[in-house]
Amino acid sequence: MNSIASQNPLRTFFMALIFFSLCGLSHSEAAPLGNAPTGKAGSTSYLQAKWDPIHFKPTIDQAKDEDCLACHKEVLEHSVRTASPAGVKAADTLAWYQTLDTYQGEQDSFHRRHLVTGYAKQVMDLKCTTCHQGNDPREETLGSSADGPTAAVQRKQVDPMICAQCHGKHNTQVMGLPPGDWRETGAAFQNNCLLCHAAIRTSRHQVNFLKADAIETAGKENPDVCFGCHGGRAWYRVNYPYPRHPWPGSGPQTPDWAKDRPTASEARFLTGMKDGKAADPVKTGKP
Repeated sequence: MNSIASQNPLRTFFMALIFFSLCGLSHSEAAPLGNAPTGKAGSTSYLQAKWDPIHFKPTIDQAKDEDCLACHKEVLEHSVRTASPAGVKAADTLAWYQTLDTYQGEQDSFHRRHLVTGYAKQVMDLKCTTCHQGNDPREETLGSSADGPTAAVQRKQVDPMICAQCHGKHNTQVMGLPPGDWRETGAAFQNNCLLCHAAIRTSRHQVNFLKADAIETAGKENPDVCFGCHGGRAWYRVNYPYPRHPWPGSGPQTPDWAKDRPTASEARFLTGMKDGKAADPVKTGKP
């Protein structure tokens, strides 16, 4: 009978590689498996860090930004090229996100624009775990096993619908707006979203990754605040199906297009949430 090694030598090689890598670690390098994240970047090996409980449920639900940044601090380091490989200088061009008035300053990196820039701090309260909900190395691609998860997304498993909440296409059709880009049709409404939304769908932005009051204040001063997240910085050609929350004067009727919409935001995004539980009854969701 052939041995396992002779049947699959490549598999045996990789198993041996992992085994000897683990054997070569000292006791002081052992990862704190089974414990809450320590937020300390020590001498833990890459392999141990990859399998640390902080990357999995339920530990990641209690992770703070400082826990993530202990190993991933480079995401907040300024790393934008001063010039493209072809020689085009960043100072002489506008990135797509610089085309709206709400963005100020030079070009910046993805994570910095969402976490630490002036505008991000003004209207957002994003955390690392708002987008990142873990990464199971065993299931970086769906369908790799018969009993694998069905909701995972490639690699870091960031659900693109999280992004679509602020980077989806503006759903002008269901709003009864003229077809076309708001930059072309908005003049008919004085380029002012609050011309209608001072009284329509007024229960909005009540999620824990946004600063609702700051958005309302800024939106009154600059219409690009509204447009920026509702079509102005669209990454996707699809619309995000925002939960339809009742508002004063909304009435009992639900239009056909909204009958399948959720009536509340995802539980982890509800304002007033602490350790996965609602602290107080609150308004929920983003329109």
